Amino acid sequence: MLLWKRCLFKAAQLLFAFGLSALAWAEADSPFQTCYLDGWSNSLRCYLVAVGEGESGSELAVMVAPAVNEVGREPLYLLAGGPGQAASDLAPLLNVFRKVNRERAIVMVDRRGAGRSGAFSCGLKRDMPADLQQFSRRLADCYLERAEFANSLSSRQAVEDLERVRRYLGHGRIALWGGSWGTRTALLYQQWYPDSLSALVLDAVAPIETKVFLTATAAERALRQLEKDCERDRVCAGFGDWRGALDRLLDNWGELEATHFPDPLTGAPLETPLTRWMLANAIRTALYQPTAAAQLPYALYQAERGNLLPLSGVAGQFLDNADSMSMGLTFSVACAEELSRITTDEVAADSADSFLGTAFYDLFATGCEAWPVDSKPYEKPQVREQPVLLISGEADPITPPYYAERQLDYLVNKQHLVVAGGGHINTPRGCIPDLIAQFLDAPFEPLVQDCVAEIRRPPFMAGAFGPALGVIGGQEPRGGQL
Repeated sequence: MLLWKRCLFKAAQLLFAFGLSALAWAEADSPFQTCYLDGWSNSLRCYLVAVGEGESGSELAVMVAPAVNEVGREPLYLLAGGPGQAASDLAPLLNVFRKVNRERAIVMVDRRGAGRSGAFSCGLKRDMPADLQQFSRRLADCYLERAEFANSLSSRQAVEDLERVRRYLGHGRIALWGGSWGTRTALLYQQWYPDSLSALVLDAVAPIETKVFLTATAAERALRQLEKDCERDRVCAGFGDWRGALDRLLDNWGELEATHFPDPLTGAPLETPLTRWMLANAIRTALYQPTAAAQLPYALYQAERGNLLPLSGVAGQFLDNADSMSMGLTFSVACAEELSRITTDEVAADSADSFLGTAFYDLFATGCEAWPVDSKPYEKPQVREQPVLLISGEADPITPPYYAERQLDYLVNKQHLVVAGGGHINTPRGCIPDLIAQFLDAPFEPLVQDCVAEIRRPPFMAGAFGPALGVIGGQEPRGGQL
């Protein structure tokens, strides 16, 4: 896949990609079938649950990692993000939740139009048009082919289906883990089915009333946090005004630069030019992951000196993340529940004085013109008393900590973990898995959070061979000299 396609798809993703999962079914003489998902070595119990009728009907693929010790604890359901990612793609998270899985079943439900529940991808995976207008025309053709199905997909439907699965599996109250857009789904489930819920763990929080597709301000704040952390690092500080280099690069990005941007695999110029909005989205994408963000100062320092290979390499780290998104589902939910309530004035205010500008928003605004689903507004959230554990990355470029701190007054019992320098999705990092397990076992007890302060950014890239972890030749390395 060419780099511009990777950047375009990654721009559409709101959830850190944990890896793609291949589902293998095996015959069994029991109510479930045994299956396996990539990223998890143990077998799973898998079900197909019928929902709906006609064009909007489907069979939901449900995958369960049974508790190692069946002691009657509430199961934990994992809710994927996007919108458009499948819960089955979260299978590698089962390794993170091993302690939880000792006494709790963990359930993954692919919502309608995602993953193994009839992925609604519109053929827009690796065969992606370069031009946004061509992209829009492809979406329009897809919409016309399945307009009824496109209009049927919504967060309300996903929540109703989740409740149907809970009853089908015979579960009483359940706990929910949601990541990114999955936190929105979890919060809506809490609003509509509070009696079915015991506790929530929300990582990278997208509150119900927050317009998370206005992401330029959050991305700018994440970049500025990276800049502050870089200034405190002797190696990274050696790169000087790399942030200014980014601004100058974007300001002067033209046809010559676009046509000569190197492919991260071959180093040869890309066959399709890398436009300015694609470049800005590539920078934003790198901020999702601290390991990629740590490479940006060096890459931008080199780019201003005419060497674009490191910057191409940063963008190329996301080669295979796009295929987990079902773009038809993405646009059905995004257009009806997000873009429909965003005004032009809000776009202008969000994009002002940011490196990203409208580069992220334009992708969805163009797509929604070709995807005329009805608006599906939310009701104002009501006060809920279930215990909630919030997890935020200090430098998250789309769901920053202040979303969780300022916009969830209706959650009475909440605790908040903020990971210094953290990007988007921090559940796997440091002691966070242990704290999640402790919270689920005693959700009303305050957590001792001291260990969260021990989680650090990865070391900054110092040269072509990576970070400088010590002295070389008796001297400390300086930025750009390795």
